[in-house]
Amino acid sequence: MAITSANQLELLQTAEAVAREKMIDPLLVVEAMEESLSRAAKSRYGSEMDIRVRIDRKTGRADFTRVRTVVAEEELENYQAEMTAEQAKPYFAPAKPGRDEFWIREGQRIDPAEAGAPQVGDEFHEAVPPVEMGRIAAQSAKQVILQKVREAERDRQYEEFQDRVGTIINGIVKREEYGNIIVDVGRGEAILRRNEKIGRESYRNGDRIRCYIKDVRREARGPQIFLSRTAPEFMAELFKMEVPEIYDGIIEIKAVARDPGSRAKIAVISYDSSIDPVGACVGMRGSRVQAVVNELQGEKIDIIPWNEDQATFLVNALQPAEVSKVVIDEEAQRIEVVVPDEQLSLAIGRRGQNVRLASQLTGLDIDILTEEEESRRRQKEFEERTQLFMETLDLDEFFAQLLVSEGFTNLEEVAYVELDELLVIDGVDEDTATELQTRAREYLDEQARQALERARALGVEDSLIDFEGLTPQMIEALAQDGVKTLDDFATCADWELAGGWTTVNGERVKDDGVLEPFDVSLEEAQNMVMTARVMLGWVDPEEMLGTASEEGDGEEIVSDEAAATDEARP
Repeated sequence: MAITSANQLELLQTAEAVAREKMIDPLLVVEAMEESLSRAAKSRYGSEMDIRVRIDRKTGRADFTRVRTVVAEEELENYQAEMTAEQAKPYFAPAKPGRDEFWIREGQRIDPAEAGAPQVGDEFHEAVPPVEMGRIAAQSAKQVILQKVREAERDRQYEEFQDRVGTIINGIVKREEYGNIIVDVGRGEAILRRNEKIGRESYRNGDRIRCYIKDVRREARGPQIFLSRTAPEFMAELFKMEVPEIYDGIIEIKAVARDPGSRAKIAVISYDSSIDPVGACVGMRGSRVQAVVNELQGEKIDIIPWNEDQATFLVNALQPAEVSKVVIDEEAQRIEVVVPDEQLSLAIGRRGQNVRLASQLTGLDIDILTEEEESRRRQKEFEERTQLFMETLDLDEFFAQLLVSEGFTNLEEVAYVELDELLVIDGVDEDTATELQTRAREYLDEQARQALERARALGVEDSLIDFEGLTPQMIEALAQDGVKTLDDFATCADWELAGGWTTVNGERVKDDGVLEPFDVSLEEAQNMVMTARVMLGWVDPEEMLGTASEEGDGEEIVSDEAAATDEARP
């Protein structure tokens, strides 16, 4: 097939037709044609030649040009497409009449008479006759064009749907493959995986379906569009469509937790005091929430007012159960909830559904106790503390109970509390209070002496014993864990000492710390370790001061300790 004047315009018409059909830029199709013609020309003139083709965007005329580039003499490899500056001199002259040739420098045509001598990077363009493509060459050119068009179509699909991630899309069920639903979304196909479908749903070809675009990925076979109907964001987007106040930003959805197809909880807050966020989401006679429920195949939805106070928010999240008391452990991100005995099953929910959704909504691990269970636990703690004071302070049961009733939980509190706090106990005068403190201090001193002896027996060095901030009991615990020198202590991570929480396979797992029984916080552990490193000369104190100054300016600083923590954690 030769490129003749009869079919020059046909090239452009074909390019426009393909571009319209595939909804891509016609210039991309023309560029694909140029590349296919260039490959055909190379098969005719030689694969080592640099043959370029340019199709005129108005007339459709295809110009074939051989290009030779000026390179440094030591870089000359391809004699068909490259030449040295010395070899280029005979060609570096005004074009002879009847010869279509020219020079390009830095993307611009140049006049050899004015440009001086040829330079590295200059290109010499020389017209060559158009090629006639045989059947095989024409077939190859067609494949090149189809491949380029396919790539352009994939790029267009990816760019279009990448911008729509996090939104809802309507589509038509096309077919089902191994439990996965293939959905026609207009300009492409998307996949709704089996685990992203609501349990009871079933679809037939041609059914209309509404989904959430969860992800779009580039893959060898083209962009893959992944849909979901179980994602919490899907419910949030549905409410945004049904509730104008959410769309306008007057009401914000703060959190969503779902057990797809069964039950869900959604926390909302209003930034306009005159608008009730729960009522706005429910709508007149439940019209708004019912529209969402119908789309989610009857999924029951609890709409909860969000509150920045964790305890209040949790009480709301556990509705419809009533809560008697809430105890929060902020460091461990855990929370204990006490409910009346008859409310326990309601608070936990069917197969733990209610407490699980409340946990997801608040981001806290929740332990639920009945009032009877909490009473038994408090009674056990009361008896244990009473026994502690009886044994260590040589008190009778009644006096020990008085101390526990006043809020004393350990010997340290008795030994070092202000004397006035002991005098408020009925029947305790100054002499009695002084005697109590003396007994407590003597017992603690003896315990410290024994702990220190055991630590020395384990091989602890004086450098660790003399370190400020560690009690003899702490030193003994460290020695039992293999930490016997200041060097050993300085290599510890803060979480190894104070303990912490990590997430493994989506579940929070407790990391026990060596000094955790002594109530050493993560910050205290980090300060002690950094102090030890300074004492050993591992860390420059001035650098620490500089870091503290930067933190004071509000900049985020990632410490070596935090880095070590991340590396050490599973």
